[in-house]
Formats: sequence, C-alpha cells, structure tokens
Amino acid sequence: MQSNYAHARELLEQAWLQLSGDDETSWKSRQAIDLLLDAITTAQYTSPRPPAEIIPFKLKARSR
Repeated sequence: MQSNYAHARELLEQAWLQLSGDDETSWKSRQAIDLLLDAITTAQYTSPRPPAEIIPFKLKARSR
C-alpha cells in the first residue's frame, strides 16, 4: 500500500491553521508541523514511481 502524501499534507496544513495562538506551544507546534510538511513533500517527490503503462493506439488511414 502506498502512502497518500497529498492527503497527509492537507491534514497537516489544517492542523497548522488550527494552531493560530500566539503562545509558545502553538508556535513550537507550527514549527514541528513545518518540518513534517517538508519531510512529506520530499518523500512524495523522491519516492520511486511505478512504471507507466503505455497504451498503444492504432491510427486509421485517412480516407480521401
């Protein structure tokens, strides 16, 4: 099963927005979420992807 990085990023972004307080705990939590977002984005774009399936299309000759 592959990870759903896009959904994980969306949830972390929502959590980041919910921590809108000016207190130290909210600030540190947002910093930690930023680190997680960076790690997830890196993993998403550096993980190997399965080879694409190439579907052959037969071209019909044009009739004049």
